[in-house]
Amino acid sequence: MSDPTAHHVGITVADLDRAVEFYAETFDLDVVAEFSVGGDAFAEAVAVDGASAEFAHLDADGVRVELVAYDAAGEAGADPTADSIRPDLNRPGATHLGLTVDDVEAFYADLADDVKTMSPPRTTESGTTVLFVRDPEGNLIEVLDA
Repeated sequence: MSDPTAHHVGITVADLDRAVEFYAETFDLDVVAEFSVGGDAFAEAVAVDGASAEFAHLDADGVRVELVAYDAAGEAGADPTADSIRPDLNRPGATHLGLTVDDVEAFYADLADDVKTMSPPRTTESGTTVLFVRDPEGNLIEVLDA
């Protein structure tokens, strides 16, 4: 068996254009690839009948962030930012993307008014300053000092 290496962190979204715009504008991530995948092999691999999806890969300083929008993602008309859909961080299966910045306080001060945060930046007992924000789909991103 070969040694595994990390390839990407994947986040499923309902609106790919909106998600790409958020990650590019908020975190200054560059889009490195955009593509579509469909067909029987893909549908079987993801265990979703008739699945097809649009993908965008963004570069986060060597970590590839994969945004994927399935053609029939989730319940029609569901609001992905609704509290009933968003998993709390302390629930098994909850996920988040962690990104570092030079200064969390300055990053927070420069956030667009419509970016939702869980709280202002907080310095934990380990000495790390953290800030949790939600993308337009309700996904959590932990921002911490580099």
